[in-house]
Parts: sequence; structure tokens; C-alpha cells
Amino acid sequence: MSSTETPPASAWPSNPWLEGHYAPVADELDAPNLEVQGSLPDGLRGAFLRNGPNPQFPPLGRYHLFDGDGMIHSVVFDGSGSAAYANRWIRNDGLDAERAAGRALFGGLAEFRLPPPDVMAVAGPMKNTANTHVVAHAGHILALMEGAGPIEVAPDLDTIGPFDFGGRLRGAMTAHPKADPTTGELVFFGYSPVPPFLRVHTADRNGDLTWTTEVELPGPVMMHDFAVTATHVVIFDLPAVFDLQAMLAGGTSIYWEPDRGARVGVLRRGEPGTSIRWIDTDPFWVFHFLNAYDEPDGSITVTGCRAPRLNTSFGDDATIDGLQPMLYRWRIDAAAGSLGGQQLDDAPTDFPRINDAHSGLPHRYGYSGHTRMWSGDEAMFDGVVKHDLAAGTSRFHLYGDSAACGETVFAPDPNGTGEDAGWLLNFVHDLASDESSVVVLDAPTLEEVARVVLPRRVPFGFHGSFVAAR
Repeated sequence: MSSTETPPASAWPSNPWLEGHYAPVADELDAPNLEVQGSLPDGLRGAFLRNGPNPQFPPLGRYHLFDGDGMIHSVVFDGSGSAAYANRWIRNDGLDAERAAGRALFGGLAEFRLPPPDVMAVAGPMKNTANTHVVAHAGHILALMEGAGPIEVAPDLDTIGPFDFGGRLRGAMTAHPKADPTTGELVFFGYSPVPPFLRVHTADRNGDLTWTTEVELPGPVMMHDFAVTATHVVIFDLPAVFDLQAMLAGGTSIYWEPDRGARVGVLRRGEPGTSIRWIDTDPFWVFHFLNAYDEPDGSITVTGCRAPRLNTSFGDDATIDGLQPMLYRWRIDAAAGSLGGQQLDDAPTDFPRINDAHSGLPHRYGYSGHTRMWSGDEAMFDGVVKHDLAAGTSRFHLYGDSAACGETVFAPDPNGTGEDAGWLLNFVHDLASDESSVVVLDAPTLEEVARVVLPRRVPFGFHGSFVAAR
């Protein structure tokens, strides 16, 4: 077996995250002139990039979905009615060492193991898979995972290498940075299992890091996402405890500890972390926020997908059945020290997105995943829900009777007006035929306008972006 070949299916362990809809693909492709069913809009010009886990080698021990090597899948629309597909693994020192050895060398979140000393000296104790999100800012395309720094990739998806904002970024970077559509800034944070447990940053429209501050936490926690308005950063300090010693011993590294308490912090952008205002609250969990914005009275509205507690298992923790997240809205008044909220929908959902031109600003619409099934920590998305937050209503589009999909990404119509003027893009896998496509919906009506037939099955992934053509 060559160093870049993926072992045959017989070499892989039985694991639900490595089978069926989640099974990794074994190669990299470039496929122009794809079959298009329907008609691609003339204004849809750019690249739809989607990141996700795609392990190249069978795991050393128990495998968690978050462990897989990052792979970006891309569909490029040229505005002439045609489309092209490509996919690439995201290269890093750890994966290069594994390719040279022809086998996995790192443990993961469900069963951590240190790599050999010579590999750890080059790649560190944990592989930077960069498998969670891919964003574009200041002329750079960044592949992200929350446990390490960004890895830059080229427009053709080839890996350029680690990206640290000219040497100024210390520590990790969240997979969910927020781009300010008014200033062009990118606001993000990084958490750590060792002090300082949290840093918050801003990079300006040119990609220069202009603000870094430490926010004191009582201990390390997993913090997957946060909220940003035009003037503030909102930090959710929730009790998903990160236990470094347990991880190094091969045990459960992230677990729910409600007795630790929970709180929400409001920090004005650009100010020191010591000025953050905290509001205590009963414990809950959020993986993903939809958006946040400032209200005229000085309060802040935040919308996200709220679960009663951490709803993903990282080892031998308690059952997580019945913990589906629901769309929820918080109203935060930092001056008064008050936090209120209400559930907006009674259907389980996650992967919420908006038209990014309204990030941090008042908005009417949101888009999230419609679920066919949610059992334990596995959700099967089969469509998109459009939420009208002004009217308090929602409607949905299903991609097919045997469809499984991921996160919906909004692509704006450059000639359109209105918040929902554009298209909704999603990678859709037909479980019956084992074929994949990218489906394009008209955002105002949720009607399917085109379906791009892909040359291969695309596994379930995490987050993505539409990068408009210049």
C-alpha cells in the first residue's frame, strides 16, 4: 500500500461514524462539466465549500465523528449554467506523518493516545485535522477546527499550510468566527485546556490581528460557538468541562458537570476581557448560534439551538437520549444583569445559518436543518427549515424520501434586493441510490431550481461557506 492510499473497507472497524452516510471516501477528484438537472441561476457565481471529517486510516482506538481528517468538497458555479466538483484532504504535519507510516498514529476524542515521540516533536500531541469549517477572509481561505490554529488552503483546495495572522495568533481558533459585514472584521475566540482558558480576537478587513484579550474562566470548558453583535461579543460559559488529565489517561475528556454552574458574559468589542459582565443562569447547552444583534434599548438578542444539556457523547458519559436542540431566543440586558428567553419552535433542529450580510445585525430569516430522525447523538437531516422570526412561523423543504443532507448555506443574489434574495445550497446524499448532489433552492420560495449531480458519494460533513466570485 502506498503512503497515500486508504486501506480497504475490510481493514476498518465497525463503527456507526465510519459506515453508510458517514463512511469516508478514499480519493481526491476533479470533475468539470457536471450534469445539471434544472437550470442554475446566472447570478450564482462562486464556490460552495463544505468541510468535514474523512479519516484516511483506520483509527487506533475508539473513533469519534469529530476525529476524522479534514476534507473539503467544492462545487464551483461559473455563471454559465455549468458546475465543477473537486475534493481534497487538508494536509498537516500529523497526516503527513501518518501517510509516511501508512497507518494512524494519533488517538482521538473518544480514546486519546499520544503519537510516537518523533512525530509529536513535529506535529504536537493532537493532529490538527482542520475538519470543522472553511471560511474566507481578507483573501485567505481558512480550514478550521477548534482545538488548533487555522490551515490555509488555495482556491484549488491544495493546502498552503498553517496560518497564524503573521505570527500574532497564539493558541487555537474557533471553527465559528463571525465576519462583520459593515467593517469587514473577523471576530473570533480560542479556548484552551490550560490557562489562559479563553482569548478573544479581531482581525481587520486586511487580515491583521488588531484586538486580542484574555477572558478569565474558572476552568477549561468546551466552547464551540459564541455570538457577536455590531458592538459586543457574547460568551456562553456552559458546563461542558474539558478534563485534560482524563484525556491524557485515555478517558472521557469532555463531560457535563451542571454543578459547576453556567453564565453568559457580555464584552464590548475592543475592550479588555476584565470588563466583561457576567450573568448567572441555569445550565443548558448550545452547539450553534444563528445570530445576535443590539436592540435600541441597549439589550442584546441572541438566537441559537438550545438543548437541556450537552447532547454529544465523548466516551463513557451518561445517556444523551431526548436532548434534541430547539430554536431559542435569549434577551440579555447586561446593565440590569438579566437574562430571559423563549423557545421559538418545537421541532428539533441544528446547523442554523442566515444571510451573512446580516451577521451581527437585525434580521428576519434563518435557515436550519429539518430532521428525519434524532436518536442519541445522531441526527439525520433531510431538508431545510426557513424560519420567519418576525412572523413567528416556519416552513420547510424536504430533499427527497431517502435524502440525507447537511448544513444549508445561503448564497446571495448579486442582483437581488431583500434579506432572502438568493439561493440555499446543500450537499444531499440519496441513501437508496448511494449518490450525491448539490441542490439549489430559491431562498424566498424554497422551490428547487437546480440539482448538480456529483461524480461520487459525498459523506456527511460539518460546516461550509459560499465564496462569491470576485
